[in-house]
Amino acid sequence: MTTAAAPAPKYAVGSLVHARGREWVVLPDSTGDLLVLRPLGGADVDIAGVLPGLETVVPATFAPPTPGDLGDQHTAGLLRTALRIGFRAGAGPFRSLASIAVDPRPYQLVPLMMALRQDTVRLLIADDVGIGKTVEAGLIAAELLAQGDARGLVVMCSPALAEQWRAELRGKFGIDASLVLPATIGRLERETPYGQSVFRSDGAYVVSTDFIKSPRHREDFLRNCPDLVIVDEAHTCVADTSAQVSARTSQQRYALLRALADDPDRHLLLVTATPHSGKEEPFRRLLGLLDARLATVGFESRAGRELLAQFFVQRRRADIREDFQDGAHFPSSRDSAELSYTLHRDYRALLAEVLAYARETVRSAGGALQQRQRWWSTLALLRTLSSSPAAAVRSLNTRAGVQEADTPDEADRTGQSTVSDPADTDSAESADEVPGSLLPSAESRVEEADPDGLDADEKARLVAMAEAAGRLAGPTRDTKLKKLVATVTDLLDSGYRPIVFCRYIATSDYVAEHLKKVLNKRGAEHPVAVASVTGELSPDMRLNRIAELTSTDENGEPAPERRVLVATDCLSEGVNLQESFDAVIHYDLAWNPTRHEQREGRVDRFGQRTDTVKALTLYGADNPVDDIVLKVLLRKHERIRRATGISVPVPQQAESAMQAVFEQLILNVETPSFEQEGLFEREQLPAAEQLELAWESSAEREKASRSLYAQNRIKKEDVAAEVAEILAALGTGEEVREFTRRALGALRGAPADRKQGGFTAHTDALPQGLRDTVTAALGPRHPRPVVFHDAPSAPRGEVALTRTDPVVAATARFVLDTALDEKFPAWQRPARRCGVIRTSAVRRPTTMLLVRHRFQLSLPTRDGGVHPQLAEDARVVAFHGRPEAPQWLPDEEALALLEARATGNSDPGFATDHITSILAALDTGLMDELRLRSKAAAKELEASHHRVRTAARARLAGLKAVPQGDPDILGVFLYRPAATIQLGADA
Repeated sequence: MTTAAAPAPKYAVGSLVHARGREWVVLPDSTGDLLVLRPLGGADVDIAGVLPGLETVVPATFAPPTPGDLGDQHTAGLLRTALRIGFRAGAGPFRSLASIAVDPRPYQLVPLMMALRQDTVRLLIADDVGIGKTVEAGLIAAELLAQGDARGLVVMCSPALAEQWRAELRGKFGIDASLVLPATIGRLERETPYGQSVFRSDGAYVVSTDFIKSPRHREDFLRNCPDLVIVDEAHTCVADTSAQVSARTSQQRYALLRALADDPDRHLLLVTATPHSGKEEPFRRLLGLLDARLATVGFESRAGRELLAQFFVQRRRADIREDFQDGAHFPSSRDSAELSYTLHRDYRALLAEVLAYARETVRSAGGALQQRQRWWSTLALLRTLSSSPAAAVRSLNTRAGVQEADTPDEADRTGQSTVSDPADTDSAESADEVPGSLLPSAESRVEEADPDGLDADEKARLVAMAEAAGRLAGPTRDTKLKKLVATVTDLLDSGYRPIVFCRYIATSDYVAEHLKKVLNKRGAEHPVAVASVTGELSPDMRLNRIAELTSTDENGEPAPERRVLVATDCLSEGVNLQESFDAVIHYDLAWNPTRHEQREGRVDRFGQRTDTVKALTLYGADNPVDDIVLKVLLRKHERIRRATGISVPVPQQAESAMQAVFEQLILNVETPSFEQEGLFEREQLPAAEQLELAWESSAEREKASRSLYAQNRIKKEDVAAEVAEILAALGTGEEVREFTRRALGALRGAPADRKQGGFTAHTDALPQGLRDTVTAALGPRHPRPVVFHDAPSAPRGEVALTRTDPVVAATARFVLDTALDEKFPAWQRPARRCGVIRTSAVRRPTTMLLVRHRFQLSLPTRDGGVHPQLAEDARVVAFHGRPEAPQWLPDEEALALLEARATGNSDPGFATDHITSILAALDTGLMDELRLRSKAAAKELEASHHRVRTAARARLAGLKAVPQGDPDILGVFLYRPAATIQLGADA
């Protein structure tokens, strides 16, 4: 059985038709039975389907200007810029650039160029935290969808990041994705016709990875999954199958991804800042999802590294720093420092007691299993006591998770996942619970034991330690907290807004409680807002609490400038905090250097308005636990990074090295290290030395291989000219600023310059239609007046002066719509389509035409076919003399007329007569020249696409650009020489 092809459309893509009382542009995907149409000058939200068999559809032409609809000298510039800003079907080779709300940095186009080289896109994007992996993945997705190489999209991520991904797709790329989570699946299923899947191949979805891997939904998802998949935090979907307690969960995720990747036509983008945990097996499994050869090929050989370079892109901050020399908001430096404190004598005494207890319990264990259980329970107690008195009290009152282990290996797996910070753990999402340290005593008899299985003596000892820990609470005896208070105060006084990262929920709440008290004690001159965000809160509740701290309140009061966020590592990944905070304090040392990078990456990222961010690390100078972590891990990691310029993952030997050093502390030394005066150097232990050698060796291999990675082989310069030309055609930054300010001024927004740059405007005075759109974009509680920033990014509730900002785009659309519709009140029409201007910029009468060209652009597809697209371009053309015998000007001279200033007025009747004569000439000779220019523009467009596709080694067969209909005449403006002797309006 064969299926008949859909009948060819009667109207070509880009042609104009009249239906339902208005003019429309024919869009791709139209057939003879169904026309997909967009109103002329309208937006994507106005797209409609029209059935020619049921409704009247006829060819149309664009209406010329009305000669009497005259404007002043600013009209032409406003109209042209409004048109260019409003383009959503730009003509350039990157089809998505005109329809997305982000101006990509040059380096962010490199993954897109790599994707265009592949028939089926398979990439691992592993750029540093904070430099735009989400934008890079979104650019690829938007381009594949715009070119027709992908029909649908699904993003797989943790539930905590689902709403953020949805907002990014909608706000920056115009992709309206449905959330598929446990909380939404019921509604989605009710809205889906019986017997059909929630998923459609042409749909867009953001999905919880753990939810969709469940047996109930997995098979349906695999059958109906769209052909483009983005996997966020992809490293959590693979794990060392022999090591972690999280291996089962990771294996289920991996099995799902493996099934998706087995479809050879499915595009797959893996996104993570930590692709390599230091263990080779998980990294190879991740790469094997992209190409089976990468699972086994040797990267020591040039051929192996070149194969990897086709699928793997990874840039560090130093690699892309040059792309932020234009005033874009990206910190120029990170001011890092270590701040030490010494333990209070009571704290030191309790730590000595805990060390003695640890030594006794581990040494007296009966058998290997009990020894490992006791080892991990006492290590948990040591770490929680180093964190805070509150965490220690919680640990001493909580059963140890290792108690349930049946073998020593199982005890180690459980201990590593709950006490350590293993590099290949799922995430920090649920890792901030305090690990318990209570274990039953093997020697105790049942009749003597309490419900926890502890004999009376041990119970009394643990109770005494818990009580002693409780007495340490507060800055008097907790010198770590005291040091934090002083550090936070200094930062606040210097204008910084810090985030304090803690390891445990109990510590975060304890720190936040005391900071509120101390920083807001009676008589405090400046109150400080403090909030705690931990894994106890759902993802939505976390975002709400951050918003309460950083956003305008319900009464319209702005967020307090002096604010502190205290958080666990549930916020160290994914959540972007650069708009509201600019300093990080590591209150607790992570036992994995990658976690510190992730924490600092929350504020040290694109969009950060503070030039130098702070990263401060607190440690106890006489705390042996901090001493081990600093010397064995954190300082070595930083030293290698500074020496090589590369942040290298912790090698696989790190866990065993840490174990060896802690064994030296707990089992082999009778006197606590803070009483030893440097009895031994832990970093000189054999295990620690082997770790350092492995780390340095890994760094050298990484440094050597980077010369062959794709990001060094694809040159941004290959496409820089094309991108610059596209963005210039859509409106330069200065044009956008001047247009927005002038348009809002004409629309009663009363713009006022700011000393810091940019301006403010009173949007409440704008016409209602525009005012409602602005409120929808900024939120009903946005600050008044609205701040407009001379920058590519802006805080929530404010505006970035870029063509892709929703408020700027709405202003441009309003100006264009009202220019084309004379029914609007005069004050709401700052742009007009005609004008006669007296100016000293010309010496003879000169006519300028604002012209819009429409093209059907045929793009080769990966399956060998051709996908038709609509492309639009705006041009300014001009000629000297009478319209019957025009002398055409070069393009640069025509554009210069937009800057001409009026020096006198023209009589309206005189002006109307001249515009009428110019419009009449369109039918006699001017249009012939404009048609020739349309053909020339089509050739330029075709050549531009050819250059980019050649650089990307993409398909060329079938590439073609064809003008559709006559060019649209949007504006006609006559410039007349200024009168040397003013005798009258038009002497």
